[in-house]
Amino acid sequence: MEYAYAKQNRLAFARMINRSGRLLSPTAETFQAAAASANWKSQPGYGVILANQPGANSWPITAATWVLVPAHPKDVAATREALKFFAWAYGQGGRIALDLDYVPIPASVVGDIEKSWLDIKDTNGRPILVPNP
Repeated sequence: MEYAYAKQNRLAFARMINRSGRLLSPTAETFQAAAASANWKSQPGYGVILANQPGANSWPITAATWVLVPAHPKDVAATREALKFFAWAYGQGGRIALDLDYVPIPASVVGDIEKSWLDIKDTNGRPILVPNP
């Protein structure tokens, strides 16, 4: 089950030994450490398995959730609005995510994701959303 559910329902959790041999508890900080240690560019679409990442403070069982967007969407307007929402979420939603017991994606990964939006094109081959610099 996910961390947010377990924490909000005060469920018991196990401490685990990570790849570096350290005994850790699941926390936002140990999830962030695992995400920060990952080589996000190693897989297409950032499909990195975050389990057992290096780093003294990396929680050994971490995962990321993604939304997939087609490179040539049928509904350009709806896709543009979805990307605008994600731009807002990445720019403004970090604190909200933490308040809800989720962990924001590392800033360096967000920058790469936003650049990848240039590959999402309308029927004329133009990017449907150009991220802010």
